Amino acid sequence: MTTTRPAKRAATGSLIGLALGDALGFPTEFNDVPSILAKFGPWREMELPDPAIVTDDTQMTLALGRGLRTAMDRGSLGPAQLERPVREEFVAWSRSPENNRAPGRTCLVACDLLARQDRPWQDASQIHSKGCGADMRVAPVGLIPQLSDDQRAGAAQLQAALTHGHPTALAASDLTAHAVRLLAQGTEPTGLVGRLRSYAYDNRTRYHEHWLGDLWTRGQDPSAEQFIARGWDECLEALDRLRQALADPSPETDPCLATGDGWVAEEALATGLLCFLLFVDEPVTALRRAACTSGDSDSIACLAGAFAGAHHGPAAWPEEWADRVEYQGDLLALGALWDA
Repeated sequence: MTTTRPAKRAATGSLIGLALGDALGFPTEFNDVPSILAKFGPWREMELPDPAIVTDDTQMTLALGRGLRTAMDRGSLGPAQLERPVREEFVAWSRSPENNRAPGRTCLVACDLLARQDRPWQDASQIHSKGCGADMRVAPVGLIPQLSDDQRAGAAQLQAALTHGHPTALAASDLTAHAVRLLAQGTEPTGLVGRLRSYAYDNRTRYHEHWLGDLWTRGQDPSAEQFIARGWDECLEALDRLRQALADPSPETDPCLATGDGWVAEEALATGLLCFLLFVDEPVTALRRAACTSGDSDSIACLAGAFAGAHHGPAAWPEEWADRVEYQGDLLALGALWDA
């Protein structure tokens, strides 16, 4: 008699984990660790707020997810199919009355420019910004199973570039989507950092012109290859700091001290990964550690939740938490679509 293992449902687990991390980190953002401990008690006992309200991190993740769904309903995913629906979703988010969760200025400025449909999206991209808004929302790109490697990388970088045009924002978003995909596919977390470093080296001078057009000319680099290499090099430096932190782990120490505060893309990726990898088998503890940080706590925790959920599936999360996180229905609908 053969038995069939139940499907992991990585997409559902990742999206719910992202939103739970976001909600857990929302009240702690802009606070240092002593202040967080004074307000909320021991970090290992932090409880999900009630109501479990999320930030623009989850809102923009859902906007990207809806844009991807629309694009793929129209056929094979390419830059022309992706740009318009995601652009429209981002603009709609920026004008929504629910966009009242201290959204990032870069996203708001870029979305205001994206609303001018007669101009190419490259004119809206904030070429000097590598804020974490580019990669906090990219997890859906890593959760769609039928994308090719080129489609995944191109889509991850394009969605970032719509708002954040700095090459480090593009590279970090690509790496984040790649990490989510590897974990969803069953890659062992112990080898994840090495796989990501290899990916960064392999793509260091690859500029996705088909997806990005002439974006690189808005910068100050002499060539497209040098433009994108600048971003991958900063990400490789962040991954090296992550590797050093994992070689001598210190779970009780603020992760931001090792890998950065997370306000910029490469630090958000590295610190979110650090929190996940410190507590691979304790996903809720990973979220709590990420939320009790001195940096961009909600973005760090939402990334840690995306990684942990992709690895474990929705079984990682307490049912009582998952049942009351904001936008639960939208998150489950997208997760079910990509888990099917």
